[in-house]
Amino acid sequence: MGVELPILTAVVERMADGDINLAAYGSVVFPLSLIVEAPIIMLLAAATALVRDRASYLLLHRFMMAAGLVLTIIHVAIAFTPLFDWICSSLLDVPEELLEPARTGMKIMTPWSWAIAYRRMQQGVLIRFGHSKVVGIGTLLRLASNLLAMYLAKELLDAPGIAVGAIGIAAGVTSEAIFAAFMVRPIVHDLKDIDKSVEPLTWRHLGGFYTPLALTPFMTLVLPLIGSAAMSRMTDPLQSLAAWPVVHGLVFLFRGIGMAYNEVVVALVEEPGSVPALRRFALVVACGTVLVLGLLVATPLANLWFVVVMNLSPELATMTRIGVALCLLMPAYQVAQSWFQGVLVASKRTRAIPEAVGAYSVLVSLLFWLGVVFNPISGLYFAVLAFSCGGLLQTTWLWWRSRDQVRALELREAAPAGSRP
Repeated sequence: MGVELPILTAVVERMADGDINLAAYGSVVFPLSLIVEAPIIMLLAAATALVRDRASYLLLHRFMMAAGLVLTIIHVAIAFTPLFDWICSSLLDVPEELLEPARTGMKIMTPWSWAIAYRRMQQGVLIRFGHSKVVGIGTLLRLASNLLAMYLAKELLDAPGIAVGAIGIAAGVTSEAIFAAFMVRPIVHDLKDIDKSVEPLTWRHLGGFYTPLALTPFMTLVLPLIGSAAMSRMTDPLQSLAAWPVVHGLVFLFRGIGMAYNEVVVALVEEPGSVPALRRFALVVACGTVLVLGLLVATPLANLWFVVVMNLSPELATMTRIGVALCLLMPAYQVAQSWFQGVLVASKRTRAIPEAVGAYSVLVSLLFWLGVVFNPISGLYFAVLAFSCGGLLQTTWLWWRSRDQVRALELREAAPAGSRP
């Protein structure tokens, strides 16, 4: 999934008005679409943790369909009504030249929320029942659909860059949702009607479990939009907004590995002997992603990636390279967050997760306010430093709140095999 934004960047930057269309997508379309779909992002973790039988699957499926419909209506209201102008002009102070490209992109992205809701729930079920490889195949199909849709939109429709990129992204998530629907059918068919060995899933239980999880991505994903608004009011606004999706896309490519580790922890931490293996794996992933990302920005590979592959101008390439260098800790602390968060989800103690995101949100928002008031450096550099500081605080909070659960797991592993629960 992390490859999507770099692909979009490489395509859009090779078309007319590349910087403008890229800034419109990265600073308006993408963050707005993420905020709308934020409440259903954690359906993957919820399905992994809660689906045990047909009854629990059907209840979560009904919830997913209703949530997907509501969020799609919200997306349509933003994309097709004057609400878009109020958000972009009054709230975000988006540069005038970005407004119409961004409006076009939002309209094309209408299928996004429902497709994300549907495929994330089905992927959670696939992971729960040991079919995680199918999820990877679906992601490859998504990328192939991205490329094919972008190519057709560019060559046959002669569409502008923002439309080409949005068509590719929308086609990718839709195709992945359809694939997940077909692949999950045999699993659902074989589920027990009711698994009497576990507590039945009720609407009350689902609400208590899922509400804190839903708040978590919502608070997290509002911040990139706040960041766009702050960068619009700081030094080098257009350059910063154009560079932001490039920086975010590359860093997300490496953070995505750590993000996926969350579902690995939820699915496996209950297995005897899993804790040492999960910790060793986390260390390898954290060190490996930071090392590779560091090599990419500190060696001649940087010129290959930013200038040749991404087709950025020399000035924009330099800015994005520095921006990525300031994000080097993000892949490492993302792995740590996924470990602590996965332990909390597996133990059904999800309240600590929005607490950590709340602390993150308050700190980052405060830093953005200071950045707009004092305007010390380029908006891009200030934004990535603010996000890094917030991420470190979020990781610390999750560590603190998960200590008891981690200690319980350690005691379980230390107990003789015959006495383990």
